[in-house]
Amino acid sequence: MIEINNPPPSAPYVLLSYQQKWVGDTNPVKIIEKSRRVGLSWAEAADCVLLASQATGMDCWYIGYTKDMALEFIRDCGDWAKQFNAAVGEIEQHEEIFEEGDEKKSILAFTIRFASGYRITALSSSPRNLRGKQGRIIIDEAAFHPDLAELLKAALAMLIWGGQVHIISTHDGEENPFNQLIGEVRAGKKPYSLHRVTLNDAISQGLYQRICLVTSKQWTAEGEAQWQQELVNRYGDGADEELFCVPSKGGGAWIPRTLIEARMVEAPVIRWKAPDGMEMWPDHLLRAEVMDFCERELKPLLEKLNPEWPSYVGEDFARKVDLTVIAPSQVNTSLTRVYPFLVELSKAPFKAQEIIFFYIVDRLPRFSHGQMDAGGNGAYLAEVAKQRYGEARITEVLFSEPWYRDNTAPLKAAFEDGTIVIPKDSPVLDDLAAFRLVRGVPRVPDLRSTDKNGQKRHGDAGIAILLSYVASRTEVYQPYTYEAVRAQPRRPSNPMRAPADDDDAPSARGAGWRNHYGAL
Repeated sequence: MIEINNPPPSAPYVLLSYQQKWVGDTNPVKIIEKSRRVGLSWAEAADCVLLASQATGMDCWYIGYTKDMALEFIRDCGDWAKQFNAAVGEIEQHEEIFEEGDEKKSILAFTIRFASGYRITALSSSPRNLRGKQGRIIIDEAAFHPDLAELLKAALAMLIWGGQVHIISTHDGEENPFNQLIGEVRAGKKPYSLHRVTLNDAISQGLYQRICLVTSKQWTAEGEAQWQQELVNRYGDGADEELFCVPSKGGGAWIPRTLIEARMVEAPVIRWKAPDGMEMWPDHLLRAEVMDFCERELKPLLEKLNPEWPSYVGEDFARKVDLTVIAPSQVNTSLTRVYPFLVELSKAPFKAQEIIFFYIVDRLPRFSHGQMDAGGNGAYLAEVAKQRYGEARITEVLFSEPWYRDNTAPLKAAFEDGTIVIPKDSPVLDDLAAFRLVRGVPRVPDLRSTDKNGQKRHGDAGIAILLSYVASRTEVYQPYTYEAVRAQPRRPSNPMRAPADDDDAPSARGAGWRNHYGAL
């Protein structure tokens, strides 16, 4: 009998999960906004060694903005090469000089050459002679390069012949080209992949445990919390930017008022305030009053919608203080989002809001998707809408900082590109202009405003417009099933009627392909 003792703990993966995700991303251009000192450059060095050591690999060009960064990267590559020595063969490390036309501007470079014939070259700045090179380029701490735009122009040329561009950086302000580049990616203007690793992300995926392993220190949860707090304290006011990927110098308007006005056209904003005490009315009286409003105010507008364009809806919910705003939209043949009208409801009972929302959506041509505020009291209307239209066509939204960060950039891009049309209305303009950059993320601050009618507002129309825009960009997947022909019983003969050709045939009524919402 063989006695089996408890096995020793398995060795941890060399790369933490966020490092693995970065290395495993094969997009030709990838970007990461990150906390300081979380090991992204170190993981990149490992990937570069494996790439350059292969016969099917390529040269790697590392661009840091200081000599020390270049040295640290090449040393990391050397360390990785020793670990991978079976794959790399002989290694040569030396210094090179890259002339930029003026000897006083010569660039010091450090190179590792591999038996494959490829090399890793780390430069201490961004030389113009990068043009004409081929392979992978790594731009480290991109936000701190003096001319990132020119550097990217030179780097992206490598893609023509199958090269790669990797961009790694912490933030250096909202107006920095690095942050603007990230905004363009989130807006869908650039087909690059985007990663984000804050200090909290790194710690949750084992950063401090790895530090303890390397430094032979015993890990404890208390020690980890203390280490994190001390690190945050050391950075002080700069902690948000340096550790949590929040660009500094925020607080300005997200979309300029002049830009919003440029996308406004004559279109109605229907405002309805519920009578006082309406929530206590008998159901038949409430329904009659609401339907009268719908038939009188909304039906003519809905009948004017283009039946060929797909329709979407966004809804920001409120019951007593703020407004419920319903924002239908259509996407025309040039992919412009057209908001034909908005509906604002003040102090409307839950049942009244349900009737109005269903009245609108039931009549939207080719209704495809809706995004609805499901926080607090809004959860009821979002839930019954999902029951009515199906979970594939209604998304219940719980607002959060990540949600705003991921979904606001495309809306701003639409205003900049002129691919959105909204009603010309002063309170709607104020609601959109109320968005501010809070911790680097566009959202409506907690402060409320009062419009010209004395109505309290909290960016309600702006949020509804944003939700409708998000709905128009959401891919909708609907299940389809086939319903077979069902045989019907033979109809009794009628001596007063001549027999039809198909009297004895099974009825095809109801047969065919169906989705969740009915026969196609």
